[in-house]
Amino acid sequence: MVGMTSGVVSPVRVTARLDAPLSRWLWLVKWLLVLPHVVVLAFLWVAFAVLSVVAFFAILISGRYPVAIFEFNVGVLRWSWRVGYYAYGALGTDRYPPFTLRDVPDYPATLEIACPEHLSRGLVLVKWWLLALPHYLVIAFFMGGGTYVAYRSGTWAPQNGSDGVWSFAGGLIGLLAFFAAIALLFTGRYPRGVFDLLLGMHRWVLRVAAYAALMTDAYPPFRLDMGGAEPGSLAVTDAAERSAAPESPQVSSAPLGPPRRSSWTAGRVVMVVIGSLLLVGGTGAAAGGTALLVADQAGRDADGFLGTPTRTFTSSGYALVFDPVELRADAGTPDLGGVLGDVRVRATGQDADGVFVGIGPAADVEGYLGTVEREQLTDMTDRGRAVQQRIAGGAPATLPADQPFWAASAAGPGEQQLVWRATDGRWSVVVMNADATRPVVADLSAAVTAPALRWVWIGLFIGAGVALLIGALLVALAVPRRVAR
Repeated sequence: MVGMTSGVVSPVRVTARLDAPLSRWLWLVKWLLVLPHVVVLAFLWVAFAVLSVVAFFAILISGRYPVAIFEFNVGVLRWSWRVGYYAYGALGTDRYPPFTLRDVPDYPATLEIACPEHLSRGLVLVKWWLLALPHYLVIAFFMGGGTYVAYRSGTWAPQNGSDGVWSFAGGLIGLLAFFAAIALLFTGRYPRGVFDLLLGMHRWVLRVAAYAALMTDAYPPFRLDMGGAEPGSLAVTDAAERSAAPESPQVSSAPLGPPRRSSWTAGRVVMVVIGSLLLVGGTGAAAGGTALLVADQAGRDADGFLGTPTRTFTSSGYALVFDPVELRADAGTPDLGGVLGDVRVRATGQDADGVFVGIGPAADVEGYLGTVEREQLTDMTDRGRAVQQRIAGGAPATLPADQPFWAASAAGPGEQQLVWRATDGRWSVVVMNADATRPVVADLSAAVTAPALRWVWIGLFIGAGVALLIGALLVALAVPRRVAR
């Protein structure tokens, strides 16, 4: 038996009209025209993420999404949708987007999200990552490798270094928008079928964005509702299916009413953005301080050194030389030894006569090895592989241990260790066989005492505490207690 249900509509309403006639050429420079919006939205999305975390805990505790935060986050989504519609998400209008969180009913692209009276406390734990995962796969097809507003709603981090509020292009959406731009260029007309399909995909993405941002418990439908207008509210279902299906959230199909005056003044928006930036920065500083604290307290060996693991290095020549290191003290840190402390290099050679390891002024090292065949270590890859440059030459005229310029050195069979107090200058580390033969094969490790590390993580914790306190106060003061009617 087939029944009719009415009065059920999506809580997310995405509408747009094709604002013809459109310029044939303006789309070529819209990337430049929207840059001010991109800058502003980059900051607004930071606030969006922070307030979404606040909303998460509010829903978990009370089952309600704070109305003022809901209004702000809807405003950010709405602003992003207008910019995307103007720019390369659709190219559907030449009317420049307004700089506002508020609804602008006469703008060609609008977004409305019905504020729920109650949200499930249990769903808030899983819907933004587990339940929405199938939709993310669909959106990945729509958007390609780019990022989108849905990913910036607290679900997925931006990829490829993008900011997430800009990448409306990419994937199928970007391809269709490009086809529309070419059609505009040569015919002056926007293909209606392309427009309808683009709106269907954007509607899908924005519904998922609202769901992932915890703004609704209504699961986004797996369908393309194409065209600029929202689909009708009638749906055909089987009566048996309707009785067996679990009850899903419903939103009244009554009009949302005239837009109310926003409580988010420019001053409040600026405060919440600054506060959010401080909260994010403070969280990062706290994480960095924690990592340094763990390294400082748990990463030291019995002698108090922080070091690298032992690795085997090989040179086909008579020496292995590490790229020179420039140590320069400034007015704020005149004593490099007090910052870096002692430097330790351990070396174990495979030559029968033992290994030589030394630290010396780079100019003197170059003078000694200038005509010697050697390899210079210039870099280390992400996988830990050494990048070495071979320098042609002959054998050294004298043994390395006979040179007087070494600031610190050690030579002999078995493991050799040198300890050197860091000081101002340009220094090179050299590893050779003690008898100046080739090839050179040695197991090496380096370490420092870094006495200033403790003050670094203490400073990070202090800075994090101040930033988190001020940021929390700014956000708390910025969020309106009551929403204007």
